[in-house]
Amino acid sequence: MAIPYSRTLFGPLQWYSVLIVTGILLAIWLAGREERRLGLPRDTVIDLALIVVPCGIIGARLYYVAMTWELFRSNPISILYIWEGGIAIYGGVIGGALGAWVYARRKKLPFLRLLDMIAPGLLLAQAIGRWGNYFNMEAYGPEIANPAFQFFPIGVLIPSGGGYVWHMATFFYESLWNAAGFAALWAMRRRVREPGGVMCWYLLIYGSGRFIIERLREDSLYLGGLRVSQYLSLLLCLAAAGVILVRAMRGNRPAQGMSLVCGGLCIARWAALETPWLYALLLAAALGLGILACRSAGLSPARLLVPFALDAAGLLAALWMAGVGLHLHTLLCSLTLPVYVAALCRWKKEADIQGEETAPCRSEP
Repeated sequence: MAIPYSRTLFGPLQWYSVLIVTGILLAIWLAGREERRLGLPRDTVIDLALIVVPCGIIGARLYYVAMTWELFRSNPISILYIWEGGIAIYGGVIGGALGAWVYARRKKLPFLRLLDMIAPGLLLAQAIGRWGNYFNMEAYGPEIANPAFQFFPIGVLIPSGGGYVWHMATFFYESLWNAAGFAALWAMRRRVREPGGVMCWYLLIYGSGRFIIERLREDSLYLGGLRVSQYLSLLLCLAAAGVILVRAMRGNRPAQGMSLVCGGLCIARWAALETPWLYALLLAAALGLGILACRSAGLSPARLLVPFALDAAGLLAALWMAGVGLHLHTLLCSLTLPVYVAALCRWKKEADIQGEETAPCRSEP
């Protein structure tokens, strides 16, 4: 398993294409289930897919071309040769969202509800599509020097110098993260009341994992020396966490302010992963503000104990275990961000919002 047997399923049919199409079909099926639950008009998903999928493919290609223009400058017509590879998921998300916005405007449907309908299936499709990187032997991380970790799926064998070298299987890490994120989104979707809320959670969950995993990849897209996807993930996490927390603490300005600063400190921890004393300081400040925000909002501060315990465990691992400890610390830092945000939210029981979910969505004026 450390080396794929072939890039193709049979004949010229590539595994990457098969997995992408499979992910898209599953996403459409799941969106169809959400269509009924959200009270959207019948066949909205099919009509939307006919617009979103092509827009997503175009956006994914244009994003990649913009970040690697030197590869296309001498022969711009090669931009159309998409079968030769070269797409980027963030471009696909942006392109698909623009297509959904145009569709919502034309059909006078609530745009944010459309995004909520799509979000869970999109994350599952990304989990499946990442396995295309396995068959293409791409999206891998740094070399694994320790023989104890030279096995699949921790690592994959990549051709190098006439032989094969073990590298971190970052495609697998992201696929696993996305699959877990899909499970979380699917479980919470009925309790997220505000339009666009599920999409915000998608951006927070996917962005927090992508920010960390992108640090490990050796084939990242750069712009001015910066890993584009990593910093786009950072911005999306900031925006999504901000929207979620403002909505959760609506009507309580002190709690809003404290929860927003708490969320900002949780995100700032990413910059201190290799500086334990600063990380501990940021963690303590975030915990203190989180407790104050919970008390101000009438929530139990005990809900912060689980993410704090995981965070502290990661910090101790980084101090006591070289190499592996830092990776564990990094993983837990990313994992606990959405958990901290969730802890600061007031979740309504499903019975309290069942009437809202079964009511048909009204068209936008």
